[in-house]
Formats: sequence, structure tokens, C-alpha cells
Amino acid sequence: MANTFKIITRDVAPASAGTPETIYTVQTGSTIVMLGLTLSNVHTSQVTASVTLVSTTTQTGQTQNTTAHLIKDVAIPAGSMLSPLEGKINMNVGDIIKVDCSLADKVSVTMSYMEIT
Repeated sequence: MANTFKIITRDVAPASAGTPETIYTVQTGSTIVMLGLTLSNVHTSQVTASVTLVSTTTQTGQTQNTTAHLIKDVAIPAGSMLSPLEGKINMNVGDIIKVDCSLADKVSVTMSYMEIT
């Protein structure tokens, strides 16, 4: 198995407030470990942001996964950043990270991860 460190960036997100933007979807043939996630407020005043993990995988003997909030409607002051990830998160094929903001195009997103193929 190969381990490759990667990064995803979005200069601003989401395209429309109230419509979470997909930042990353785990591709077929890989599993990832999300190592870091930062949200930076690029607006001139405070915004609120949410990050969700959309997963429909089912682990052996467990209930099927659903959408879970990593953070929900958390305030980010103007010119500040937030790192909502306390630890690492394992993600399976088809799992999705989405970001939303109270205003369109006001949060800059960086996500670092290790891809296992």
C-alpha cells in the first residue's frame, strides 16, 4: 500500500450561502486520513461556518453512517482562522467533506490528508 500526503485548497467557499460546497470526495480504490482542516474568514466582518462529513458506508456489525457535523454555525471573526479538527479522521470511498458559510465566498479552506492506495 502506498501512502501519499496531499492537500486540497479553496480560495473561497461556498458558492452560495446555505448550500454546502463539496471540498473533497474519497475516490474509488483509496482510503484517506484527514490530518488537518482550516477555515479562514476572508470577509471584513464575522461569519459563521459549518463543516460536515457525509458518509454512507457501513462498518461490519454497525448501523449505516449518515451525515455528521464536525462544526456547525461556529463564528469566525474577520481576518481569523479556525482549525475545527481536533484529531485525525479516517474516511472511506465515497465519503465527502462539505463546507458552508453564512455568506457566499467568504471562507478560504485548506485540507491536508494522507491517501492510502
